[in-house]
Amino acid sequence: MKKILITGALGQIGSELTRELRNHYGSTNVVASGRRVKEGHEKLIESGPFEIVDITKPDELAEIVTKHNINTIINLAAILSAVGEKHPEQCWNINMNGLYNILEVAREKNCMVFTPSSIAAFGPTTPPNNTPQDTIQRPTTMYGVTKVAGELLCDYYFSKFGVDTRGVRFPGLISYETLPGGGTTDYAVHIYYDALKNKKYTSFIDKGTNMDMMYMPDAINAIMQLMEADPKKLIHRNAFNVTSMSFDPEMIGNSIRKYIPEFILNYDVDPVRQSIADSWPNSLDDSAAREEWGWKPKYDLDAMTVDMLEKLKIKLGL
Repeated sequence: MKKILITGALGQIGSELTRELRNHYGSTNVVASGRRVKEGHEKLIESGPFEIVDITKPDELAEIVTKHNINTIINLAAILSAVGEKHPEQCWNINMNGLYNILEVAREKNCMVFTPSSIAAFGPTTPPNNTPQDTIQRPTTMYGVTKVAGELLCDYYFSKFGVDTRGVRFPGLISYETLPGGGTTDYAVHIYYDALKNKKYTSFIDKGTNMDMMYMPDAINAIMQLMEADPKKLIHRNAFNVTSMSFDPEMIGNSIRKYIPEFILNYDVDPVRQSIADSWPNSLDDSAAREEWGWKPKYDLDAMTVDMLEKLKIKLGL
């Protein structure tokens, strides 16, 4: 039986993943954790074990792993791209020093580790269309630097110490449950909220800027599927390209207009986030994930739009 510790459990991915894993493995077998308690997450915290854990403090990590007999760590604690550019030292400390601590504890306690990478691990010299699984990675953001280094560090702990490390390169993630926390692809979440509430949205990413995206149910499924995959079939392990759709703001705006015809999309481009987006791929080749562990997304853009609008109407009381 898996005994799972989730770091960053109150974030955009963690809040939904915790619920799904508790449904699948049993609530007592999934320990959620964060650096502090966040308002609005009371239901999640009360649904199973919760611990205050700072991943930059290895003694805290080791104590919780021992206390709960943890054998699997899902590390979602991270500083994202736009915030990372404002606070690069903090980004490095949490994303890299925190990951090192997790891998060390996993080595000592014989734990599996899942750590997500990102399309931010690529850069402007990466082939932008149908980006290969194995290609040049020269990111221009601190977040991207930590993701490339994290991929390599996880590879090292597998080859050197036999730690069962696994991970995917997530594209932008879209969810109705929890707002994102400072990423370059955040517009693709906020646009649905404003479409319903105001019938208009001002995008900080310019038209014609294609980026890979994924609906959160597919992202959760990717994590769970890779965790359960036969390790003998995993060649890449820590950096599988995964995706389900690629679009620019105009395309998502057109998808919304099928259900809200009066929706208006304006632009006020943020130079920092636009420069980050311009350095990322337009689309990913995820054939390695499909071949090695059977990855296959369920949602395309229009299917996601239908579900997002339906769920957000309920959430917002509209």
